[in-house]
Amino acid sequence: MAMSRTRKIVLIVSGIVLVLLLVVAAGIALLFAALRDNAPAIANNSVLELRVEGALPDYAPEDPLANRLFGRETQSFTSLLTQLRKAKVDKRISAILLDIDFPGIGWGKADELRDAIADFRSSSKPVYAYMEFGGNKEYYIATACDRIYVAPVGELMVNGLASEVMFFRGSLDKLGIFPDFYQIGKYKNAPDQYTRKGMSEAHREVLNALLDDRFDRYVDTIATARKRSSEDVRTLIDNAPLNAKQAQEAGLIDGARYRDEVESELKQRLNYKESDKLRRVKASEYR
Repeated sequence: MAMSRTRKIVLIVSGIVLVLLLVVAAGIALLFAALRDNAPAIANNSVLELRVEGALPDYAPEDPLANRLFGRETQSFTSLLTQLRKAKVDKRISAILLDIDFPGIGWGKADELRDAIADFRSSSKPVYAYMEFGGNKEYYIATACDRIYVAPVGELMVNGLASEVMFFRGSLDKLGIFPDFYQIGKYKNAPDQYTRKGMSEAHREVLNALLDDRFDRYVDTIATARKRSSEDVRTLIDNAPLNAKQAQEAGLIDGARYRDEVESELKQRLNYKESDKLRRVKASEYR
């Protein structure tokens, strides 16, 4: 009899817990659906704000709950390109404000992003780039935009390209590990990191050739975008880093301004009334 009563209590408690879990799960599902479906309405003549920063993986899981509750944007490189393509034909979007802050991407992706920006600009919609500080890659991306602005206290650190290689042979020797690789030809230097303690002349030759090719394209791209000669650009790079005022005087950027000043210029360009607020759309809100 006592066992039967205990079993009933256990069953009742288990049933209550199960019902509560189902209710909580249903509530979470409804919340996610509401957050996904009830994106803020986008007004005409809006400015899409895109941030080019951080790791920017090819793909990132969508997290609408975190986006809405904590203001955290889940941005990936693919979604960035997709938003540029979509905004090009979206009549509600009149311009893009690109915040560039040391993205963790390689030169190949930087080229791809520049191409996407150029494609957006073919719609005659402007793209403004804003940086507080800009390195080689950040500035390279920015040169695809109509206007480039750097914060008055910022710097443009376009001081040329370099490459570093880490060698592990010394550490492996201390651990008693002998790396065994087949290597044919002096330019087949992939195993060098493990078989050598320093760079061979052939390895250095390969890296210099790659850097020279990338640097030539880098200089030519900047020269074309900023309407300067390649010789001028090389001279400016040799004299870098430049503060915002020096970069403006050299013609590398369009102004040393704070972000709110850039927004004010966008308002004028898009024919806002002086009393109007800039209609901004964050990447996480853009559907």
